[in-house]
Amino acid sequence: MQTVFFYVFAALTVLCALMVVANPFSRNPVTSAMFLVLTIVSLAGLFVQLHAFFLAAVQVLVYAGAVMVLFLFVIMLLDLKEEERRKVRKFAVIAGGLAVAIIAVLFCTAIGQTTAGIGVQPILEGGTAALGELLFKHYLLPFEILSVLLLVAMVGVILLSKKDLK
Repeated sequence: MQTVFFYVFAALTVLCALMVVANPFSRNPVTSAMFLVLTIVSLAGLFVQLHAFFLAAVQVLVYAGAVMVLFLFVIMLLDLKEEERRKVRKFAVIAGGLAVAIIAVLFCTAIGQTTAGIGVQPILEGGTAALGELLFKHYLLPFEILSVLLLVAMVGVILLSKKDLK
């Protein structure tokens, strides 16, 4: 049953990610943002399959919740309309397809040559103690810099969205 759930969540993740970029239903950016939420939720399902419950919860709470609210706020603030369909250039399609093919070959080659993780068992499945210790002992300064950066971004968004009351 675990294998079935893995394939279901993996297929949902890939399908929703494709719908973010190439959405046939609507050219509205809000629709793409909603498909991004579905992609994030299906990734959280994959994390649950890996017994990384903390990462699954953070994925849903932080990314599907807070970051998507920020994305939608920016989309609404910019008042983006449906884009007109642009002409597809043959050279761009061929070059993009070639780049994707090269990356796929490199990806498959790297996966075929790897031996890491074979026979490795996790010490604490889904535990947060080791993650917290690592975060607050070894990565405290980057963690604090990130929190200040997020605070500055929030203040900047508030100032940009403030209307002049003259």
